[in-house]
Amino acid sequence: MTITDFFDARLFMSATITLIVIMDPPGTVPVFLSLTGRKPVAFRAKAARQAVLVSLLVISLFAVAGQAILSYLGIGIPALQGAGGLLLLLIALQLLTGKTGGESEAAGDDVNVALVPLGTPLLAGPGAIAATIVFVRQADGHAGAYVALALSIVTVHFVLYLCMRYSGVVIRLIKESGITLLAKIAGLLLAAIAVELVANSVKGFIAGT
Repeated sequence: MTITDFFDARLFMSATITLIVIMDPPGTVPVFLSLTGRKPVAFRAKAARQAVLVSLLVISLFAVAGQAILSYLGIGIPALQGAGGLLLLLIALQLLTGKTGGESEAAGDDVNVALVPLGTPLLAGPGAIAATIVFVRQADGHAGAYVALALSIVTVHFVLYLCMRYSGVVIRLIKESGITLLAKIAGLLLAAIAVELVANSVKGFIAGT
């Protein structure tokens, strides 16, 4: 019996690096600040915690039963990419037109920001879901591989939480005008990500025909 029977270090490193690249913890900071930068510190902390928990729940769900869910519903990865892209595009347009992040938003809308778009599809997006399903296939029933993948998912989400939780340091540097500018930049970046997701979705549908 080897150590890989209890913990697959190679899969842990591969999954952690892949998910960090896809979920991009530093890259979430501009979007997070554009949506919550004008809110109190307590609200930002709560939003960071909720967003990470939602993402962890979604990723874990697809890790456990993702392939079965997609097969049962007849949904492919391209469909997930297209849906995620369209949702992100709507959020991007709101950021670019200045319709989110204002002080006049209702408290219920504020809470929802942590769930959508932060928790999903920004963090737990099609790319992260697809990668998780692939790594579950690679685990191929080995207990050590499943332990490594679970620890990898938790580690990545802990890094995501740290980046968003302590993003207040950035706020102190950029001030109110900087947050407004950051919202526009984040909107442009989100729009680019959304277009890329939709393009990949179209390519996936074409390749599957």
